[in-house]
Formats: sequence, C-alpha cells, structure tokens
Amino acid sequence: MYVRRNLRWHVIWKYGWRGIVVFTVYSVLICLLYAVFKQRWIAIPWQPVSTLGIAVSFYIGFKNNGSYDRFWEGRQLWGGIVNYSRTWSIQALEYVTSVVDAPGVDAPAASQDELSVRHRRLVYRHIAWCNAVRLNLRRQNDQWEQQVAPFLDPIESAAMKTKQNPPTHLLRQQAADLRILREERGLLNDFQHVNMMMSMEQLFNLQGGCERIKNTPFPRQYAFFSYVFVWLFAALLPLGLIAEFEKLGPHHLWMTVPFSVLVSWVFNTIEIVGHTSENPFENEMNDVPMTAICRNIEIDLRELLGETDIPAKLDPIDDILY
Repeated sequence: MYVRRNLRWHVIWKYGWRGIVVFTVYSVLICLLYAVFKQRWIAIPWQPVSTLGIAVSFYIGFKNNGSYDRFWEGRQLWGGIVNYSRTWSIQALEYVTSVVDAPGVDAPAASQDELSVRHRRLVYRHIAWCNAVRLNLRRQNDQWEQQVAPFLDPIESAAMKTKQNPPTHLLRQQAADLRILREERGLLNDFQHVNMMMSMEQLFNLQGGCERIKNTPFPRQYAFFSYVFVWLFAALLPLGLIAEFEKLGPHHLWMTVPFSVLVSWVFNTIEIVGHTSENPFENEMNDVPMTAICRNIEIDLRELLGETDIPAKLDPIDDILY
C-alpha cells in the first residue's frame, strides 16, 4: 500500500512512460501524414470522437469502482482479522485458568507453567495462522520456514506445511486443543468453549472472504474491454483533433500532439489505476499491506502474553507498506 500523500514522479513515470511514448509517436505520425504528405482524408469529425470519449469514461469509471470495492473489501477482511486476533488472545488468556470448571472432569488444577505453555501455544498458533493466510493468498508458501514455522512446534509445522490449505488445518488444531482443555483438563466450561469456537468461526469466515477475492478474478469482460476501448479512443483522438486545431491556423495543427497525448495519458492512467487495484493480495504497490498487518498482530498478541522481546513495526520501503 502506497502511504506517501503524493505520488513521486518516478512512480508516475514508471506506469505511464510506455503509453506516453506510443501516444507521442502516433500523434506525430498523424500530423506528418496530414500536414506534410497532404493525406487530408485521415481527419474525422470531432463529435463522434467526443461521444466515444464520454462512453469510455463511464465504462472505465464503472471498472474502477469494482476494482476499488475489491481492494476495500480485502482491507475490511484484514481489519476483521486484526480485531478477532485480539479477541481470540484475550479469550485464551482469560478463559484458560487454573480453575477446574468443566462438569464431569476430574483433573488436578493446572500449574502456572502448564497455563503459560497452553496460553503461548494458542496465541502463537494464531500468529502462525495469520502469516499462513498471508502466504497462502500471495502464493508464497516457500517462505513458510521464515514466516510461520517459528510460531509452531517443529513437528506440527512440518505436518501443516504439506497441506493444500495450511490455515484451515491450523484452525482445526486450535479446535482440537480447545476440546482437550474442556474435556480432559477442565480448563474451559461449556460457555467458554462455545464462545471461543464462535471466534474461530469468524476467523474461518474472514479467511474464506479473502480466498473468495483471491480465487475469483475480476470479470475479464470488464477488464479486457476497458483496455481495448481506451486504446481505441486514443487511436481516434488525434484524427478528430487535427482538423479542429487547423481552424486556428496552419501551424496550430501541431498542437494536436501535446493535447492528444495529454488526454490519452489521462484515460490510460485511469485504466491502469483500476487494473492495479483489482487483485489486492498480490504484494504490489496498491495492495492490502498484509505483511505489516501480520507484524502488528504479532506485536499486540506477544505483548498480551507479557513478552518484551518483540519485533518492531514494519516501515514503508520506498513509500510502500507491504
């Protein structure tokens, strides 16, 4: 996610230079054909071009609204992950106590060491889940050992890494631990168990929402024809402008070049903005900053555990928060 208030010029140039070069060369060629080689037939009335421009602007505006909705939904889903991560950790820390509260369970009271281990396991596995969701969405499972494994038992990590959808199996393991806490250790009563399972249900919903966006591409009929219509408009634009500028004087027709390039660049930039926003989980400049969000979750949860040796928040790299 780009975090600087204004885009730097090198960013604008990075996404726009190819179009500017093509539009400039094409407009100069049209002017040469019209003015030097006297090919007057290439000029067309301005009115149809203007009408086409209005239609294209509506079309790419519709596409960009859809692209932004996908990004914003993705950001809302990760906001929900942040909130339920805190909820889950508070429940794990405050529900799982040394009081034997489950009916029908005859077990000794848990020691502080056992509680500390169980608290840490539930919270750390959740941190692993957050990072596993991120890696799964970005198709970066090769980073498992660096990003997920440190929060899991080595045997559990090796088992989870082989799954097609590791985050789902991590939540399954959380549920298994809750069952043990309730049925075997008596550290959860029925109400607390149900409450934590409801939190897990919400985590499944949030994970599923992210996977739905990831696995459902932006409708190609909108994305493809938006691109085609913009370039069709850019191709016709100098043909409609050249005769209009010639009315101002024989040398004014060369004004077609800067004005057609400017208008074409604006339309092309709007189309690019929509294109770069339609898939919010690709680790690109305009995507949801899942790495930074996961780090913030890790900081919050480890502080709730009472730890002091925690990592710092991630800073933007070249004004981009990943």
